[in-house]
Amino acid sequence: MFNQLSYLSQELYIHIGWPLYRKYGHAFEAFKIIVTDPDSVLNSLTREVKEIGPDGQEVTKVVPAVSEEVKEALVKNIRRRMTPQPLKIRADIEMKCFQFDGVLHIKDAMRKAEAAGNKDCPVKIKLVAPPLYVLTTQTLDKEQGISVLNKAIAACTEAIEQHKGKLVVKEPPRAVSERDDKLLAEHMAKLRNDNEEVSGDEDSEEEEDTGMGDVDVENSGPGIME
Repeated sequence: MFNQLSYLSQELYIHIGWPLYRKYGHAFEAFKIIVTDPDSVLNSLTREVKEIGPDGQEVTKVVPAVSEEVKEALVKNIRRRMTPQPLKIRADIEMKCFQFDGVLHIKDAMRKAEAAGNKDCPVKIKLVAPPLYVLTTQTLDKEQGISVLNKAIAACTEAIEQHKGKLVVKEPPRAVSERDDKLLAEHMAKLRNDNEEVSGDEDSEEEEDTGMGDVDVENSGPGIME
C-alpha cells in the first residue's frame, strides 16, 4: 500500500507538479486558477504512453496527464485547501434597562444591532445570561468584520441609551477560534442547566436584579436570535 501511494505521489509530481512549475513559475499560482477554472489548467497537461499497436509495433500516444477520477480528487483537495474560510468575529457586551418596558427596549436595541450588518457581514446577537450578550459576524475580511460589529455596538448603545439603559463593552470585536466558540457554548449550556434548577420565586428576584429578567429571547420574534 505504501509503495503504491509513493508511486502515485511521484507520478503526480512528474506529470502535474513539475509541468505546472515550468509553466506558471510556481505550482501555487496554478492552484489559485484551479480553484475557479480547473479545466484551463489541467486539461492542457498531457503525458506520453507507449503501447503495442495492431501490427505488433510499439507506438507512442499522447493522453491526459491524469484520469478523470484523479483529476476530480485533486481539484477537490486543492479547493478545500485554497478556498479562504470565513472568520468569525465576536464582541461581548453587557446591556441593562431598568425603565418600564425595559425588556422591549432591549429587544429593540438588539434589532438595531443586527440591522447594522450587511450581506457580506450579517450580524447576530445572542443572550448568554442577563445582562451578558455576544454579537457575532462571519466574513473573509477581518477588518470589515470588526468595523461592522463596532457599528452594531454603536447602534445598540444609541438605542438603549434613549431609554436610559446602559451598554458596556466587556470584550471588543476580535477574531475567535473554534475553541472559543466551544467554550462559549459550554458556558451557555451550564447557565441553562443552572437556570433550570432555580425555583420560580428565585426567577422573579433575578428579574428585579437584572432589569432584563429571564426572557425567552430566542423566541421573542424574528431577527433576534437564531
